[in-house]
Amino acid sequence: MPSRTSPTPQMGPRGASIPAGRRKSRICWAAAAVLVLVLIAGGVFLATRDSTTELVSSAPPAVGGDLHTVTVVGDALYVGGHAAVAVSRDGGRQWQPVPSLQGADAMGWATTDDQVLVGGHPGLYRSSDGGTTFTPVTGAAAIPDVHALGGAGATVYAGSPRAGLLASTDGGASWQVRSAQTGRSFMGTILVDPNNPDRLIAPDMSAGLTASNDGGRTWTPLGGPTGAMAAAWNPTDTRQILGVGMGGAGVSEDGGATWRPVTLPMGATAVSYDQSGRTLFAGALDGQQARVYRSTDNGATWTPTA
Repeated sequence: MPSRTSPTPQMGPRGASIPAGRRKSRICWAAAAVLVLVLIAGGVFLATRDSTTELVSSAPPAVGGDLHTVTVVGDALYVGGHAAVAVSRDGGRQWQPVPSLQGADAMGWATTDDQVLVGGHPGLYRSSDGGTTFTPVTGAAAIPDVHALGGAGATVYAGSPRAGLLASTDGGASWQVRSAQTGRSFMGTILVDPNNPDRLIAPDMSAGLTASNDGGRTWTPLGGPTGAMAAAWNPTDTRQILGVGMGGAGVSEDGGATWRPVTLPMGATAVSYDQSGRTLFAGALDGQQARVYRSTDNGATWTPTA
């Protein structure tokens, strides 16, 4: 009978043979290690995927117990409330939070030549990257408790219940009081004419809308809804104004000389035009979330953005 040849033993690092049992054990441990690495990699992938899903969502954005502002800055649509701010870059279909404005209580917005400013109870916040990230304004440029804000070019106006109406002609680097009394009850975004920054319109919660043609030094009642909380005008025709207040909503086609009522989505407290002037946005609070609607027929009909 032919002789049987024994299998060549596997050699260890020093030339000693490794028993078959130990070789089998090592293979099992290696397979287990590979499986663990695969599971870890899969977990990281899923965590990353879930994190991304949480950041960008088609669900109504959470803003807290108050909805103060709906604002368009370039191609970005913002909603701001007591607790948080969210941004959409596709017309309101998808939203993501703005972490640097958590707790900022965004009550008013201003756009200057190179900055975006936001005001609220904690004070002013500034963005130098087009509204992506914000930092608190400190030092001599800081203003406490800003309830209303607006700007154009290098001119910025701020309404504070503590200080009245303040103005800056250097993009918010320094401030002067324009009216110690007027401005204390302003709310929301102050409309500032980009062609004439001395012309501005502000929502006044103690009345309706109010207007100034001398940079906020003197003011004239403009009418519109009482208890005004928000105002917007068509950037392509600033005679077309929409106001929202505790007394309902109204629109003017002649710069505030006459007004007619307009129906907004139920509970809407904030409005804005897009940059083209063809689309209106309105926001209404639903629990802790903001529901945003759009109109392309000057407020005659509204549809949810998402």
